[in-house]
Amino acid sequence: MEFLQPRSLAEAIEAKAEHPAAVPIAGGTDVMVEINFDARRPAALLDLNRVGELSSWQRSDGQVRLGATVTYTRIMAELGDLLPGLAMAARTVGSPQIRNRGTVGGNLGAASPAGDCHPVLLAAGATVEATSARGPRLIPAAEFFTGPKRNALAADELITAVLIPAAPGPQQFAKIGTRNAMVIAVCAFALELRPPRATTGAAPRAMTGAAPRAMTGAALGAMTGAAPRAMTGAAPRATTADNPVSDYPVAMGSVGTGVGSAGPTPLRARAAEEFLSGVLGEAGLWQSAGRLPDRVAQRFGELVAAAARPIDDVRGTAAYRRHALSVLARRTLAWAWDSYRAEGGAPGCG
Repeated sequence: MEFLQPRSLAEAIEAKAEHPAAVPIAGGTDVMVEINFDARRPAALLDLNRVGELSSWQRSDGQVRLGATVTYTRIMAELGDLLPGLAMAARTVGSPQIRNRGTVGGNLGAASPAGDCHPVLLAAGATVEATSARGPRLIPAAEFFTGPKRNALAADELITAVLIPAAPGPQQFAKIGTRNAMVIAVCAFALELRPPRATTGAAPRAMTGAAPRAMTGAALGAMTGAAPRAMTGAAPRATTADNPVSDYPVAMGSVGTGVGSAGPTPLRARAAEEFLSGVLGEAGLWQSAGRLPDRVAQRFGELVAAAARPIDDVRGTAAYRRHALSVLARRTLAWAWDSYRAEGGAPGCG
């Protein structure tokens, strides 16, 4: 087995181009386990630990550019305010030793359906930056996972960074395992609330004590199980090479979700996102920061469970995973909404 040890990003990209079968390694928390158990025997290892360009993060234009080899421990210590959901997920990874070595870039490269950080990246609308001798390429997180432990990288590409919008509102992450720590998730769920923001230069209006507006028939119908209406007038949250992390519909607010360990790949619960976004807007809950009706949380949990594509395995049955996801969805929604209410609701709304 050949061992390649570049000292710069340019050298790493050149080495990957010359040795496309080389397996990148930073923390080695997945790769070395596979090698030690003879589950994998790559022709070459590409050590990225001396590539300084991959081990830093920067904030710019409302997003964080997270280098591929920034460890979970650093995410917990340095990014809890900007990326609280990712910091929550990082705290659940393995042991302190694993968190000191493991990275989000490695988590993405392994592309396990049970990767702890993946649901958060989906919920936040993150983008993976892959770089080769041809230049950088931006891949939306929702398009990055192509199958169990398979991803959209070309053979000569390296994950160089993840672009993650700074949290626009409350974020939550929760997972269930067969014990409290050092465990692969039976299932996991991430939630991001994106409150509406003022679209003019006017100063934000103070929140008033107004009672929530009455729900329309459409919102009530959605809560009782009718198909959620598509939100009108809202531009899609497009992700393009020119604008990798486009803003969400600022005037209306929206919701992001991520489901882990309940399908062949991590996935979003899109119907649940549309439902909750619609109800929060229709009922005026973004503006009033009122109590969230129990029926909303119940329906949200049902839609998250319906989005899953789980299997029976040694960690749990498909039926249990669906049930657990419904519970996690309701709990994370309650926690996130309580946080939103405690912060006083959405600036610029009322």
